[in-house]
Formats: sequence, structure tokens, C-alpha cells
Amino acid sequence: MIRPAAALALAALAAAAPARAQYRTDRSANAPPIQAQPMGLEEVRIEEKLAAPVPLDTTFTDWRGRTFTLRKAFAGNRPVILTLVYYDCPMLCGLILSGLAKTMRENGLVLGKDYDAVTISFDPDEKPAMAAERRRGYLQSLGRQDSGAEWPFLVGTGQASRAVADAVGFYYKKDDRTGEWAHMAAVLVLTPDGKVSRYLYGIEYPSKEFRLSVVEAAGGKVGTSFDRFLLTCYRYDPASRKYEPYAIGIMRAGALAVLLGLSGLIGGLVWRERRGKARHAP
Repeated sequence: MIRPAAALALAALAAAAPARAQYRTDRSANAPPIQAQPMGLEEVRIEEKLAAPVPLDTTFTDWRGRTFTLRKAFAGNRPVILTLVYYDCPMLCGLILSGLAKTMRENGLVLGKDYDAVTISFDPDEKPAMAAERRRGYLQSLGRQDSGAEWPFLVGTGQASRAVADAVGFYYKKDDRTGEWAHMAAVLVLTPDGKVSRYLYGIEYPSKEFRLSVVEAAGGKVGTSFDRFLLTCYRYDPASRKYEPYAIGIMRAGALAVLLGLSGLIGGLVWRERRGKARHAP
């Protein structure tokens, strides 16, 4: 059975930034609809803070019960996928992590080689054993052996998780009546030096969007030459929350293709002319 706060979690999902869930506050049949923020979600939102630095010296406890400074997640000098969840979430957090694991399997980039990931629980009552259980399950879903380092799942004090969440504009709130947490559905892509590069909203993250966001965060240092080429033709559109075709980039790519084609044609004609002269030479 879904817990009482599941409806609140679903409302948070529907409210993924920038739009917030809207509810009718007057239930009379003839009353006009009134736009209002649902009860309990007034402080729950995502405020995009692109290029904002994450407090890397914030200290947590990892799934093994060891002290873990967030800076360790960036030791590989690769983009980092950050998820802020709580492990005992009845619905939404599991959907977020499952959606992330799915695109990790399918996007073609390799965890631990092209990018890293870190998951932080913002529930200060959760313990390392629960983090270890969740981590084991998601690594298994990736078909990965536990090497002892990849994709750390962390717990910590309310102050520590709030410091990271506030830095990236991820605002959540506890429902005192049920003891559960209201929050938005999103994962964050961070640059290798710990700055916010991109927000990916919802519970499903298309492979193209995920891959381009990681390549972009890495400054083109991961992925293929074709990925870097795509970034010249696509730009992230804040309105649609997707990478959309970029008119100027497409025009540049088309101009380059025409230039290459003309160069090949001219080169071929010159070669034929020289070959003809060589044949007729005495």
C-alpha cells in the first residue's frame, strides 16, 4: 500500500521546476479555478544555480560507515552525477534512481571512466546500512561488481545535506505529520571541479540528453568526436529542458560540409587535369 505521503511525492514530481503543481482551493461547482501552491509544498522547489560551486569540504558518512568528504567524489577529475534523495522514500526517490540507472546502462558512457556519481540522503536519521543496501541494488542493476569506490551512497547530518542542497538550489521539506519528505524529481550534472552544469528533471533521462550533458560538463574531454560535433549543433533549451537543434550550429555544420564537398570536387578536377596533361605529354 502506498504511504499517506505518496500523494505529496507525486505532487512534487508533477511540480518539477519551473512549473509548480496547481490545485483548486475552492471546491464549489460554480467557483472559478484558483491557482495555488498545494499545502506543504510552499518551500519545495528547484532554483537553478548554474555554475554555482558545491561545498566540496562537506563531510558525510559513506555506506561502509567511514567518513567521506564530498571532494573524494571528484577525485577522478570527471563530471559527477549528483542525486539528492532519501533511502526510505516510499516512491519518488526509487523512481529517480531507477531512471538514472537505466540511462547509465544505455547511454554508452562508462561510470568510473567517463563520469562518476554520488548519492546523498537528506534524511539525517538514515544510517550507513541503508545506504549500503540501496547502493548494492543499483550497482547490481547496472551489472557492476562492487569495486569498493564507485557510486558512493552517503548519509550525514541535516546540516551537511542542507549545505549541499542549498548550494545547488534543491529545496526540500519534511512533512511533520507523516515524517516523510517532499522534494522535486531531478538529478544534477556537475563539472569535474564541482560546479553545477545541468539539471535533468523528472524520473526518466533520455540517453541523448544525459550523454550530451556529461560531455558538456567535461568540456568535451569525454565521449566521441561525434558527441562534440553534436554540441555544436545542439544547445540546451531552458524552456523545454532539452537539447534542441541550434540553428547557427546547423548552419555552420552545413557550411563546413559544403566547404569539404567543394574542396573534394576541386581537388578531383585538378587531379584529373594533371593526369590528362601527363598522358598527352611527349
